[in-house]
Amino acid sequence: MRFMMLMYPGPQAETEQGPGNMDQALVEAMVAFNQRLVDAGVMLGGDGLHPTKRGARVRFGKGKTAVTDGPFTETKEILGGYWMIQAASLEAAVAWARQAPCPEGEMIEIRQVYEPEDFGEEVAAKERQMIADIEARKAKR
Repeated sequence: MRFMMLMYPGPQAETEQGPGNMDQALVEAMVAFNQRLVDAGVMLGGDGLHPTKRGARVRFGKGKTAVTDGPFTETKEILGGYWMIQAASLEAAVAWARQAPCPEGEMIEIRQVYEPEDFGEEVAAKERQMIADIEARKAKR
């Protein structure tokens, strides 16, 4: 099963000036944690996110879309990054999340990811083709 672990780092996510200005001990601990995920064969991907001031939101209404540029001050919990992992169960994913080197006040939300087969074989076949197309494009770069 695939799980997405979503990191909510708190208000400091909006004030950081980038990875070069972060606490180096925390950065090193996060790199070590990521390496443990890789070494265990559970890490499928993951990234940190820039502050919301560099983002936008697109809201969908009755036939219209509304775009709001960041920062998103009304949001209490800002997504700061994610890991995509492969784990046997929610309990196993929780065990990994508990090991993340997060400072006090941070939170990780864990959500199971739908698999293409959950939507039926026709959708799964289309999804497999899209993945193959993406990989082919990567190989051409």
